[in-house]
Amino acid sequence: MHLAYPAVLAALLFCIGLYGVLARRNAILVLMSVELMLNAVNLNLVAFDVWLRDTLHSGQALTLFTIAIAAAEIGIGLAIVLAVYRNRGSSDIDRLRDTAETDDAETLPDDAETLPGEGDKNDGSDGNGRNTGKTKKAEATT
Repeated sequence: MHLAYPAVLAALLFCIGLYGVLARRNAILVLMSVELMLNAVNLNLVAFDVWLRDTLHSGQALTLFTIAIAAAEIGIGLAIVLAVYRNRGSSDIDRLRDTAETDDAETLPDDAETLPGEGDKNDGSDGNGRNTGKTKKAEATT
């Protein structure tokens, strides 16, 4: 058998997986696309191992390690997706960007106001209900 057949098939599988990672919004479909990409790599490893007639079968050994890593990745990835789904009610990747903490979103601007009675001495307010913006954390809304 020629090396071109499994190499082309692996390239097609990898491209389909790459499209799935870049275009999908559902986290489970993204994980499935990553698995498809890893299987394309496994196909290449085994095909080149057969083509090179390696006596140590290092391509097949690397394939076994890749399968083990993929199984661990799916286990941890599904656990994270399920935890996010329980907390957020959706596994949409675009909504997960709201949870990212950045330096720009940590403090409120100096002219932001709090309700009267909310400010105490350690929360970044000046005591009159006005926020000074130095230590008040911005809260993510859902």
